[in-house]
Amino acid sequence: MSRNPAVRALNKWSRKLHRWGAILVVAPVALVIATGLLLQLKKQVAWVQPPTQRGVESDPSLSFAQILEIARSVPEARVDTWDDIDRLDVRPDRGMLKVRARSSWEIQIDTGTGEVLQVAYRRSDLIESIHDGSWFGDPIKLGVFLPSGIVLLCLWLTGVYLWLLPLVARRSGRIRRSRSKARELGKSKH
Repeated sequence: MSRNPAVRALNKWSRKLHRWGAILVVAPVALVIATGLLLQLKKQVAWVQPPTQRGVESDPSLSFAQILEIARSVPEARVDTWDDIDRLDVRPDRGMLKVRARSSWEIQIDTGTGEVLQVAYRRSDLIESIHDGSWFGDPIKLGVFLPSGIVLLCLWLTGVYLWLLPLVARRSGRIRRSRSKARELGKSKH
């Protein structure tokens, strides 16, 4: 261990921050990791996000009125007006569009024929809002998730520092030993 009091204090502080910081952020970080893993798989797991279907027409020919009427015809989506629709996602290359209802249901419609290609519950938006903390509201997002992210950054920094300590100590030990040997050789030649 170093004889320098500042380095010893930094080592001690790093270990304490690393230990207690990990304990403080275990729940929010576990939630972020779990939801992040689900989001990484959203294109592979239909339970998270429905797979994108293909329509027959690549040129969209449906009017907004037709899109709203088609969305109204899907009871589980609970769409009556445009206020019930969160967004439209048009995919001309696939000949379809997605109607994302505020109820989290997704309706995929062929842009040429108006046929409903798929109706499925979409969980990826909910998972994303849990992942970033916004689902819990701003007080939790800014008071728990943001500080947890800062502590996680500190854990990473202290972890790198603590990982480098033995490497630097071994290297400086080798340098000291080689200098000592060089001095001894120099003395023996005289």
